[in-house]
Amino acid sequence: MSDWDFLHDMHNEGYSPDQIADAAACGYNPYEPFYFEELGFSADEWEELEEPELSNKRSPINSELLLVFENLVENAKLFHSLTNRYLQIWGELGELFGEINYGIKRHKPHTKGSDGKLGNDFIEIKTISPEKSVEEVRVKSAGNFNKLLIVKINEDFSFESQIIARKNLSKGGDRHLRASWKK
Repeated sequence: MSDWDFLHDMHNEGYSPDQIADAAACGYNPYEPFYFEELGFSADEWEELEEPELSNKRSPINSELLLVFENLVENAKLFHSLTNRYLQIWGELGELFGEINYGIKRHKPHTKGSDGKLGNDFIEIKTISPEKSVEEVRVKSAGNFNKLLIVKINEDFSFESQIIARKNLSKGGDRHLRASWKK
């Protein structure tokens, strides 16, 4: 079973094309009923970290990478203004944002378990796009990470982020953990 078979299941279960598009944009079915309490976990138990806790020694920003990031964002804005469609590059933009703004050292492509390291911490990066109707992310509970960086990209292509520690999560039978965006 591939990671995208749930889209076919959603179609077979009678979900609307818009709901299936939402699921394709975020990589899971956001309409699937799920209750944190079943796992003994509440979204309020995520521990938000203060900036000094993240990294005392940041690497210098790669100016070429910053330029690429800025150009990608500008091109995505221009594409949206011309076509009223979004380029599907949210995950890459979120990871570049984490690399530039937090100094995360990303792993090689297709490395399983986490997206990179920040000091001694393994970091998983999830992006909330302006297309998502639900402001939450879902991560595989089997992942090898101890911090989660949530990057939120707004409709005006501005970026916000939160780093959350995994240590307070309860172990449950579900294969995924969820975190809601805290305002």
